[in-house]
Formats: sequence, structure tokens, C-alpha cells
Amino acid sequence: MTALSTGPAPARRDQLTRRIRLLVAATITYNVVEAIVAITAGTLASSTALIGFGLDSVIEVSSAAAVAWQFSAPDHAVREAREETTLRIIAVSFFALAAYVAVDAVRALAGTGEAERSILGIVLAALSLLVMPFLSAAQRRAGRELGSLSAVADSRQTLLCTYLSAVLLAGLVLNATLGWSWADPAAALVIAVIAVKEGRDAWQGKGCCATPTAATPASAIPVVAAADGCGCRLGCDCC
Repeated sequence: MTALSTGPAPARRDQLTRRIRLLVAATITYNVVEAIVAITAGTLASSTALIGFGLDSVIEVSSAAAVAWQFSAPDHAVREAREETTLRIIAVSFFALAAYVAVDAVRALAGTGEAERSILGIVLAALSLLVMPFLSAAQRRAGRELGSLSAVADSRQTLLCTYLSAVLLAGLVLNATLGWSWADPAAALVIAVIAVKEGRDAWQGKGCCATPTAATPASAIPVVAAADGCGCRLGCDCC
């Protein structure tokens, strides 16, 4: 049986903590700008999809801010104590996003107004489709190595923003070229279902298993918790 990792050393843990802080700061900064541009462009084009995307950015900021609050504590024990509260905030952010996207999609499918073409919105969605996967993957890797459920959950929130960017881009392009105004809200309903699942997982503390601390002897961990090929303990779905 392969020996279990006892978690990152203190120096590596501090390095990962600084990395997560930096990534969260970048996520917040980008999403603030994204929200302003999306809501402005959506208002000008009468696009509920663009306005909804901007509000999603606001929700993403709340999730990232919760992680920033958790990792602002200099002491590792305090950060661990804040983990559950942070997960609750992230879960509520997912549920709020799912509710808004679902309502907005139903309204759009019901035909409440025709959106105009928005070149600015297309550029913004394309840019977000490039930026968000990088931020999500980097934070997810750091969160997994550190054993932080909240960092991994927030990275999933960022990844969901990537999906929304793709949906928005497809909807704006199809609306601008073919007049298919129904494409965006139909796909958005699928995103809403995914958001509910991610919110439930965050609330229940699923998604990644915490790495055993250095103080925990490997013999104290059950055999069923042995690490699998990607570094996660068996029974966890973080991979």
C-alpha cells in the first residue's frame, strides 16, 4: 500500500496560501471590471443575457471575497476554522446564481423583448472564456494540494463562470448572425441545474478531500482513505 501524504510542509503551505490569495485577488478584480462592462453593454443593447452575466460576476465576487476573508487570517488554525462558513457562503452564491439564471432564461424564452446585437458583449464573453479557465485551474490545483475545500469550491464557481461565458458567447453570436434568440436561455437552464448541484456539494463539503495534516500519522487513517492515482483519497470526487 502506498504511503499517504501527510500534507504540505509549513513552508509549502504558506506558499500555497499566498498563491490562493493572489488568484482570488485577480478573480475579484477581473469580475468587478467584467460586471461593469457586461451590465453597461447589456443595458445599451437591451440584452437580459448580458445583464445576467454581469450579475453573475457580482455573485462570483462574493464567493471569491469569502475565500479572501478566510485566507486573510495569518494563522493556519484560524483559516481552517473559517472553512465551513466560507463553504456556506459559496454554496449560497451558487444557489443565487442558479435562481437568477433560471428566472432570466425563462423570461427570455417567453419573449420579453428582443436584444440588439452587441459587439462589446461578444468581445467580453470571448475574453472571459480565455481568462476564467486559467484562474479556475490554478486555484483548484493550489486548493487540492493545500486540502482546502473552500478554495476548490470557489474554483468551481469560476469554472461555472467559464460555462456561462461560452453560453453567452454562443447566444450573442447566434442572435447577431441567425436571429436565434432562444439558444442562449435554453443553454442557460442547463447551467442553472449544474449550479444547483455545485451549490449542494459545497454546502455538504464535497468536491475535494482535505489533505491530512502533518500531525496526523498515516496509521491513524483508515485503509479505505488511501490515495488514488490523482492524489485524492478514495471516495472523494475532487479529480
